[in-house]
Amino acid sequence: MSCWNEIVSGTRYSFKALGDLFLPRKCAVCQTILACEERSICDNCRTDIPYTWFWSWPENPAEERMWAKAGIEQAASLFFYRYSSDYSHILHKLKYGCNIPLGRAAGRDLGEKMAQGGRFNDIDAIVPVPLHWRRQWKRSFNQAEIISQGLAKGFASQPGNKELPVIKSLVKRIKMTSTQTRLSGKEKSENVKNAFQVEKKMALRLLSKGINHILLVDDVLTSGSTLAACATPLMRYFRVSVATIGFVE
Repeated sequence: MSCWNEIVSGTRYSFKALGDLFLPRKCAVCQTILACEERSICDNCRTDIPYTWFWSWPENPAEERMWAKAGIEQAASLFFYRYSSDYSHILHKLKYGCNIPLGRAAGRDLGEKMAQGGRFNDIDAIVPVPLHWRRQWKRSFNQAEIISQGLAKGFASQPGNKELPVIKSLVKRIKMTSTQTRLSGKEKSENVKNAFQVEKKMALRLLSKGINHILLVDDVLTSGSTLAACATPLMRYFRVSVATIGFVE
């Protein structure tokens, strides 16, 4: 069996190397050509990722920002997001470049760290912040859903953990909102006010199955307005924690 595994592994490596020869892969951060064994991000850039360590930091800045807007339980982000930093390319390539593997890899990285940190061990399910159906139709995917899929794999990678369900239809975005980028803090809150609605029957069904603590997932935590608007109706039924890839200081 071990011999067969070595043959399969060697064959996969050969095909990957051949693919890199004709279509070289580039690091999502620095754009250098990736080595065959590197995935999405080169080893040098991976070493320097500006991690937040919020997953093992009680009362961290993400939690304080969210607590000012909604009574969530806990919050964690993978890295500090700065618009001028090359690391912003990770989310940009996911959101606008349709780099799905990169988004899943970032989610898995965060999921592993949250599982190892021990502060999120009672999470029962993962819920991605939904896009309005028109925006999702235009983009063809929801970046928060991609990150959630990676998070579930990351949690499950730790010994004794099972893969958490990713529940996509629990909450809907019922209001088409404009982009938050150029709005003030107050304008952001008004923009997403009453934008989300929980499917009551599904919520009650999940509660009957013992799902009590939801992890609400988005790509970036900026003002926290969108996450708070989505978390508020969920908190009528569940305890809610928050996770994002980026955290804007």
